[in-house]
Amino acid sequence: MLLHFIFVVKEEDLCRRRLEFEYVEKMARFYQAWIWDKFRLRYDVRCDEMVTRQRSILQRIDTHTLLDDHKRRGTDTYHFYLTHFRPTWTDCTCEGYHAENFGMIFWKPPGDSDGELFLAEKNCTAVSHEILHEMLRMSGRKRFIQDVHDVWTKHLFGRLEFEQYGDDFARTEGRPVFLTMSTTQLGLKEA
Repeated sequence: MLLHFIFVVKEEDLCRRRLEFEYVEKMARFYQAWIWDKFRLRYDVRCDEMVTRQRSILQRIDTHTLLDDHKRRGTDTYHFYLTHFRPTWTDCTCEGYHAENFGMIFWKPPGDSDGELFLAEKNCTAVSHEILHEMLRMSGRKRFIQDVHDVWTKHLFGRLEFEQYGDDFARTEGRPVFLTMSTTQLGLKEA
């Protein structure tokens, strides 16, 4: 199986966002290991950039455009889009969207803050949210949407800590490189 991360970036931002794409490549390898640890599913990972150009307001790229792209690329591949825009419609408070073998989140650029830590806190956590929807759906869990949203609410409002991982993809109490939703709260095994 293939998990294909696609970093959607505006043409004029391509050079400026190079470090973010390097983080996406590391994050893809992390999620490859994480999915294996949590679900015993073996995914190959791939990363690409999708460069967008200025369009008229009637031709703006949106969720439906990415769903069409997903269909053209092949629906057997799990495509995960990291976009520079919020999805028009979603039921996820992490500004993401999921469907069968499809995920997307609004990827927030770090600005002047600590780049890698910001990317882990704002983006990596949202990626884990959408991946958990898909992995739980695939495993046949009936409440795969509600269960993830219940844990997400605990993270945002109940002081539940995100799981912290280092460069070696192992759990850490030190400075994290990757952060995910609590999988123990979902009844998954501890890595």
